[in-house]
Amino acid sequence: MKLAIISAIALPALVSAHGLRDAHHARQAPASSSVPAASPATSVGTPASSAAGAPAQSSAVGAPGTTAVTGPSAASLTFTLASTNPSAVPLSEIASGVSSEPTVAATTTFASGTTPTYLPNAPPLPNAATLAPASYPTLDKTPPTDSPEVQQWIQDVKNSGIQIPDITPTNPGGCPNNTEAAADQSRCWWTCGGCKGDDDIEECPDKMTWGLTYDDGPALHTGKLLNYLDTVNLKATFFVVGSRAISYPALLQQEYMAQHQIAVHTWSHPPMTTLTNEQVIAELGWSKKIIKDVLGVTPTYWRPPYGDVDNRVRAIAKAMGLQTSIWTRISPTATFDTGDFDIAGGLTSSTQVLNNWQSIIGNATTIDHGFIVLEHDLFQQSVDIATGYILPDALAHQPAFNIMPIVQCLKKPLQDAYLETNDNSSNPIGMSTTGSGSSSASGAHPGSSTGSASATGNAAEASGSSSGASAHGNGAMSFASPSSLGGAALGVVAGALALFV
Repeated sequence: MKLAIISAIALPALVSAHGLRDAHHARQAPASSSVPAASPATSVGTPASSAAGAPAQSSAVGAPGTTAVTGPSAASLTFTLASTNPSAVPLSEIASGVSSEPTVAATTTFASGTTPTYLPNAPPLPNAATLAPASYPTLDKTPPTDSPEVQQWIQDVKNSGIQIPDITPTNPGGCPNNTEAAADQSRCWWTCGGCKGDDDIEECPDKMTWGLTYDDGPALHTGKLLNYLDTVNLKATFFVVGSRAISYPALLQQEYMAQHQIAVHTWSHPPMTTLTNEQVIAELGWSKKIIKDVLGVTPTYWRPPYGDVDNRVRAIAKAMGLQTSIWTRISPTATFDTGDFDIAGGLTSSTQVLNNWQSIIGNATTIDHGFIVLEHDLFQQSVDIATGYILPDALAHQPAFNIMPIVQCLKKPLQDAYLETNDNSSNPIGMSTTGSGSSSASGAHPGSSTGSASATGNAAEASGSSSGASAHGNGAMSFASPSSLGGAALGVVAGALALFV
């Protein structure tokens, strides 16, 4: 239990920060018989945060042009689910503060040197037991930029040949505190204004195709999600937070060996546009490094926390060999976000999340392309709503959805998801280490940066293969919790601790 408590203490940094999401963009709009992007959307989500990193309050200013709900919705379901899981946790028990179910450890562990035979040319798995916590940054904090690793990654970005726009970082506080930046079209800020970059992945090309994704893990209940996905033969993209990857390396290996796509979700889950160039590099570099140290492969896809990305952050990610992947937006103010993350903090209800889901699939059947939905595997409540209700309902939907990881919904082989296995033919990310390359002209080609991938993908690993302390299966490793969670987050911390004690 001690290890579970350590992990629970480490998690609320994300709980608190996730309040920012609602200040950036709306939840899903009700389904329309016409293409919904033509009309303003109304938020059906939860309250917005008044400051970056602060928990959402009982009322706040939502995304521009939206109406924010001012508390958890106790409304009943507005639709009938096509199917549910017979073993689903009752909706009344998927709520903040409800006693936790037992956690599910990695059901399969893999010996060092095991080769993932499903992935052509994949290297063997590293020995996760040799990971040394002292070799990595503090959990859930933006890493310092003066380490040898980060200094090397900074130089690699400079050598990449990709021009990083001279854009000032945004202010904490989301859209309401950044009106000038939000109005600056040259910035192309996805979260505030809905600007999509030329290379951003927001959707799958084929109608009725769902790019299934889960963010912020691996965590204490990810094992339950993995078991369910295996039972129904579904594969997903897991956007992995570096601080969670080093805490649960066995679960990360299980995700990877089960043929799910592993992608980057930063080291500590900050709003990326608020960071300096060097801090952005540190967040991405350390996340890439821990994934490589646990799996032996380096992801070529990433998702910005809160979808918080602009042209400066996009360019840095591209210079580091990472394709920016977000989720579906149907108007400047409405996106395919279930709101599942907010159940654990008491900011929304399980019934509201399912009503959001119904709106999402209603819109998904009217658009002329596939879609990507924002969901999470950090907390028990998000996993329970997914395995008990959302996924069974989706699997029973008629006409049927075609559900798969993002890289495959883009009609690319799974090997393109990793630097070491990508053959550069269908997913050219650049292999030059000389810095003489330049940005690809193909705006529709995911992962098409050139001149940087090898340097930024491999120099990191060369600079710090860790050894020493052993990992204990799926248990959290012995990291100190963040030194300060912030006084404003104490209420959310208590709720999160209640999930695991």
